[in-house]
Amino acid sequence: MIVFKFGGASVKDATAVKNVAEIVDAFSGKEIVMVVSAMGKVTNALEDVLTAYYNDLPDKEETLTSITLFHTHLADELLGKKHPVTEVIRNKFMTIPGLISKYRSEHFDMVYDQVVSLGEWASTKIVAAYFHESGRTGIWMDAKENILTDDTYREGRIQWKKTQAAIRKNITTTLSEHKTVITQGFTGSSPDGNTTTLGREGSDYTAAIFSYCLDAEYMAVWKDVPGILNADPRKFTNYIKIDEMSYREAIEMTYYGAKVIHPKTIKPLQNKNIPLHVKSFIDPTGSGTIISAEQHQEYPPVVVLEEDQVLLHISTRDFSFVAEDHLSRLFSLFAEWRIKVNMMKNTAISFSVCVNNRRSRLPGLIETLERDFKIVTKEDLELVTIRHYNEQALQELKRGKIVLLEERLPNTIQMVVKNVHVPQRIEN
Repeated sequence: MIVFKFGGASVKDATAVKNVAEIVDAFSGKEIVMVVSAMGKVTNALEDVLTAYYNDLPDKEETLTSITLFHTHLADELLGKKHPVTEVIRNKFMTIPGLISKYRSEHFDMVYDQVVSLGEWASTKIVAAYFHESGRTGIWMDAKENILTDDTYREGRIQWKKTQAAIRKNITTTLSEHKTVITQGFTGSSPDGNTTTLGREGSDYTAAIFSYCLDAEYMAVWKDVPGILNADPRKFTNYIKIDEMSYREAIEMTYYGAKVIHPKTIKPLQNKNIPLHVKSFIDPTGSGTIISAEQHQEYPPVVVLEEDQVLLHISTRDFSFVAEDHLSRLFSLFAEWRIKVNMMKNTAISFSVCVNNRRSRLPGLIETLERDFKIVTKEDLELVTIRHYNEQALQELKRGKIVLLEERLPNTIQMVVKNVHVPQRIEN
């Protein structure tokens, strides 16, 4: 039994969905759990829909109509006119205004999950219907019946014992009959039955959960790149593919912000020594990258760029030391507001942290901090992390940049920089 995860780019249109089906065809005889993301940029579009209705913007109906038509036209192209799934999808999206109205008094994150999760629901419904109409084995199952979380909306925490019991009960029997199960990524269910999500890009994590609970032979993530690269191909021209990587190195890369896989993906796989294959849906026969327990001593410089960063300089109002009691208070607030600290440095009277510009949360955190501390913010920054750096690569990446904060470890360097002009080359 193997678990495949197909991201939004792999199912962005009818041609892409057909390509996914052909990829799965090559593994006939295997039992496969397919975890599928929302199509293309639908998650972003649904966030726009939510914002438009939440704030009663004049284009709210147009925004919703656009996303509905995208899915229904794609379903028509794949399934033929007047297929029952098309009407089911249209009706589901039309419930969004009612959902927002019903839950408006709840926390925004709760409303977010009920609306934005519909992207994965719609994509998997279409993919499953196409498999059926094209004579392939495969059946849709609702991830909400299997991925059970607490009620932490937008970052649901997995209830592992309940989730494992549900997956083994529901999926194992279904696979023996249908060979292929198609389900949503990113999506779970709270104890009271509301939809939760696992964090942006959380479909990788969903696939890892299924892999762990079902003792998969391996898990494969299908992407639009040939494997794990040592730099973003959109920003560098001489990137190289890393053929093999250890769990440890993969965890380090994702911790520092590499977007190849979701940060929570590796731990469930490592716990049961399940290999992770990163493959290309553009070139399915390519070698890709294999992540496993094997240790590899040599890696090229690996560059991770995190944009839209904010540097917070936090200091006491009376020029007293930033001591342990202050730090304890600060980290409690970061945890309460669910703001991840990407980099930090303290002096005698100040504490500086680099964080993602989470616009729905950061202003509230800053307002809370200002009750006890003096806060100075710097925005529009970039965090540059280089794993396995050498001086030549470092100097190349510093060119044209103002370094506001820098930290060096034996194998990693991080810099918070201003006015970034990313160079076109790195030296491997």
